[in-house]
Amino acid sequence: MSPIVHLIVMGAMTAMATYTPTIAQAAEVIVYANPGAASGIRDLAAAYEKATGNKMVIFSVQGAAFMARINANEPGDVVTGFLPAGLDDLVRRGKAVAGTIVEFARAGNGVAVKEGAPRPDISTTEAFKRALLEAKSIGHSQNGTGPYNTRLFQKLGIYEEIKGRIKLSENRPVASYVASGEVEIGIQQTNVIQPFPGTVYLGALPADLIEYGRFGAAVMTVSQNKAGALAFIAFMADPANHALIRKSAMEPPAR
Repeated sequence: MSPIVHLIVMGAMTAMATYTPTIAQAAEVIVYANPGAASGIRDLAAAYEKATGNKMVIFSVQGAAFMARINANEPGDVVTGFLPAGLDDLVRRGKAVAGTIVEFARAGNGVAVKEGAPRPDISTTEAFKRALLEAKSIGHSQNGTGPYNTRLFQKLGIYEEIKGRIKLSENRPVASYVASGEVEIGIQQTNVIQPFPGTVYLGALPADLIEYGRFGAAVMTVSQNKAGALAFIAFMADPANHALIRKSAMEPPAR
């Protein structure tokens, strides 16, 4: 943990310690959970609510509606996003408080196929490469860890060969394209692509091919409950709660 992040977390821990039950029960903590980290945030928020009695309100939605609410300065206390660009942009635009960003999770990409379809081997780099070359169609997203795939295909030396078979998702989970048969193989963030009805999750990419997306949380400028926001961010970053991150197919930050 860097000295700056350490100081932020220590400050948040202090806020958590001084955040009395009377105040906690009197005010909600509103969290804007970006879709890429929503699964982990829901597990963390549920545990935090149970442990403290705080009322947690989670807002997460695909597409433009998520940022529209933030841009309109709708009520909120904690915002999560992709690091570094996503949260840095919110700070730059005055939507998040500078100096409050804390990394709490990371995730790589995983692979899914339609239920009942053949399950290709993706356990090694060569096996995964072969599965892509043999697939009639490949789907991945345009956002979050989605753009990593273009670099991945280029690294494997197959981008030019498969680019005509690639379908990019539009405001829908990649797994929905897999379930409907629109694509044969789907690649998306491990905690987003699974579970999904009508699909089978094959697993994460081979370890030597994984590129991790990093996720952080920050206090929103419009927050009316900054002490509560800092306390929840401290809870999110606490190593004691790493099991809650792993529960949703994400991983704790690299240390």
